[in-house]
Amino acid sequence: MGDILLSRNVAREIDLRKSSPWAKLDSRFKSADLVIGNLEGSVGSIANPADSLAKEMIFDIPKKDLKLIKEAGITALSLENNHSYDLGSTSKDSTSIEVLNAGIQAINFKISPRFFSLDKYIISVISVNTVPDREGHNEKIPSILLQQKLRLARSLSNFVIVSIHWGSELLDWPNNFQRTTAEWLIDNGADLIIGHHPHVIQQPEIIKGKPVFFSLGNHLFDQKYSETKEGLMVECIIKNGMAEYNGIITHTMKNSYFPEITRETRFDFPISKMREATSYSGITIIPVSTENCNENKIILEGYQQGRKLWKTTPILLISLEPANFDEKHNYLFTLQDHYSPIDGENGLRPYVYDITINALRDLWRGSALSRPLIDATLTPDKKTVVALHRGDSYINPDPSTKSRLIETYRWNGFGFSGAKDSVAREYGRKYFEPMMNKNR
Repeated sequence: MGDILLSRNVAREIDLRKSSPWAKLDSRFKSADLVIGNLEGSVGSIANPADSLAKEMIFDIPKKDLKLIKEAGITALSLENNHSYDLGSTSKDSTSIEVLNAGIQAINFKISPRFFSLDKYIISVISVNTVPDREGHNEKIPSILLQQKLRLARSLSNFVIVSIHWGSELLDWPNNFQRTTAEWLIDNGADLIIGHHPHVIQQPEIIKGKPVFFSLGNHLFDQKYSETKEGLMVECIIKNGMAEYNGIITHTMKNSYFPEITRETRFDFPISKMREATSYSGITIIPVSTENCNENKIILEGYQQGRKLWKTTPILLISLEPANFDEKHNYLFTLQDHYSPIDGENGLRPYVYDITINALRDLWRGSALSRPLIDATLTPDKKTVVALHRGDSYINPDPSTKSRLIETYRWNGFGFSGAKDSVAREYGRKYFEPMMNKNR
């Protein structure tokens, strides 16, 4: 669903009517395995607002109303939007904690992707905001961090959903940024894009074979323009490894801000096929998200024929890819965020694992290769590492440098050696070029 407001006139109507905004929808929600909305605002109260206008534009969410979300059957909330810092520099983190404490999954950019196990499928959700918030935060796209999150989600899930705050308010068609961003997201692994922020419905489209819902409009909001009183909910049904989509249209009646279903529609979209699970010699890796609002720590579990073989401790994973370095092991190439005395920094460190029936066994825990590392991925044949480095060195570190270098490496059985591979270097140039001038 689209934007959810639990402040201003919506909060007043809840208090006046002493009922849930979702009283007419909760049976629909409770029949679903996963229900996701975008919560605009911060949990807490305004302390000494400067003036009435400032208060009007601050979306303060009463903590008591979070239970209404839980009781309605909404299972997860995206917290990435231009109002997530409305109550100060720590309010997104504190809101994430309050949402989790209410029994609802909180999805913000820092801890994306979040993994949901639904029957035999793993669904991943990445939440991102491109609209500057009160603290001046927003994600610039193309983005190295977002590309890493998409790579991790694509490797560990059957289906990748991107929930994105973007577009122009009250514009009922997508702008150029939305279109170019949608293409980039799909190129990097998104299977379904769900947009919000314009507060009006924008017509969904198929882009590069994937459904893009540019804007679902308002779900629960107090804007009074006629177009802002219409909302679109997307119903994604997965059967036999295929996904199809229905639309549920909601409307806010006069003198109320609570949504009601008015009609349903079937989208004439190509049926999406689920990605195959990551499996090695019959061992399937299942990710489990931890309930930590500050770090994206993930537990990896190994299964064979439905039986759990092992599980890891929580790992601060940045990205993960199956590798084909040689025929000796079932390799995983990962990037993790750790401190190292080599450079005295918290930074990306490449790790190589072997997947066995007894454990995920580490073969190599390295430094950031030859220079401080910004990102690294594998070539399509999964044999060569292509790395984007800062232009400084460990001898003369300069984290502020803007220069960038691309290097290639081959596994030597004990670590990585530099490789003069022109084909791999060209692949890296095309992969990293949109981000070459960006800081991590």
